[in-house]
Amino acid sequence: MPPEHQIRGLHSVRLWQRDLASNTAFLTGVLGFVDLGAENEWNAFGLDGGGSGKYLEIREIPDSERGRWGVGGIHHVAWRVADVATELMVRERIERARRRPTEVIDRFWFKSVYFLEPGGVLFELATEGPGFTIDEDAETLGEHLVLPPWLETHRAEIEAALPPIKPATETGAHA
Repeated sequence: MPPEHQIRGLHSVRLWQRDLASNTAFLTGVLGFVDLGAENEWNAFGLDGGGSGKYLEIREIPDSERGRWGVGGIHHVAWRVADVATELMVRERIERARRRPTEVIDRFWFKSVYFLEPGGVLFELATEGPGFTIDEDAETLGEHLVLPPWLETHRAEIEAALPPIKPATETGAHA
């Protein structure tokens, strides 16, 4: 796909939360977000001067229902950290805030730590590397199913369970 048609970033993540005060305290006091103020009932927070993937917007809706699993739902929000040392430093702050982070989980392409923020949203800290080109060339990235080494013995079973992927010309999508 030509670069001009690729998704190269996301502006922000939007959350509905019941209690803005507890989320604000956690985001700014533990995770290092900066409170950027409010506009049209959305409270903005940013990391490291902003940019793609570094904004979070929260709308406080005190009587909203808790989110549920379903089609089209988001499982978790991942935040990139530079390396394992940074991840461990942030993990320690999360643990001190009693948010019960997981241990560091090796995902082969990156290392992850998961935790629930005060409103109940599952957050992930994911290291920048080693990256998806550790086991395939950038030129062919995403053209075939690549599995982490510990799942290779289950390849046939995994492939059999996947729906077929049709080229853009067959689905009506434009390249």
